[in-house]
Amino acid sequence: MSRRRVRPDELDLWHRVARQTEALPGRPKPKAPAPDPKTPDRPVRPPEPAALPPPLSSFRMGQKTGPRAETHDFHKTTSDRMNTEGVNMDARAFTRMKRGRLEPEGRIDLHGMTLDQAHPALSQFILTGQARGLRLVLVITGKGLREDPYDPMPRRRGVLKTQVPMWLKMPPVAQAVLQVTEAHRKHGGGGAYYVYLRRRR
Repeated sequence: MSRRRVRPDELDLWHRVARQTEALPGRPKPKAPAPDPKTPDRPVRPPEPAALPPPLSSFRMGQKTGPRAETHDFHKTTSDRMNTEGVNMDARAFTRMKRGRLEPEGRIDLHGMTLDQAHPALSQFILTGQARGLRLVLVITGKGLREDPYDPMPRRRGVLKTQVPMWLKMPPVAQAVLQVTEAHRKHGGGGAYYVYLRRRR
């Protein structure tokens, strides 16, 4: 078994520890390991102190602040988040769809299903719809239960309403979906989504 060479910093540490120890009665003081002749004994540099963060700029009461950093607003609804994602389809068709002037060519009602039932049903519906050449389909999720003002603990309401837009961004259905937006009142409003599908290649 080959012996590893002792580095200079290890040797220096050994000397410091050895100077602070006392030998047991009747035993000689331990000797420091011999330095490696191939490695010159040079002084060990102390570690450099960590760089201090830049000082905070002075601030006076009433002074305007700089631009706000991006924050996560957990009070935003799912439809608010979708509205900030931009339009991926034809702008005129998008406007007509939002106003309820485009009639869905297919629909699926997930209302009352569990998550385990709804996810595969939605995936099959979207992929089958794209294969059939459909462009606009309606996904009904329901609005979910209303908040209980007497509930001591906040609970998540409308799980399907929250999950469906996320499922539509995940494989295997993401490649089939061009746009998702909340449906017009005549097609279910906050309890349904328009899903505009890509043309099949």
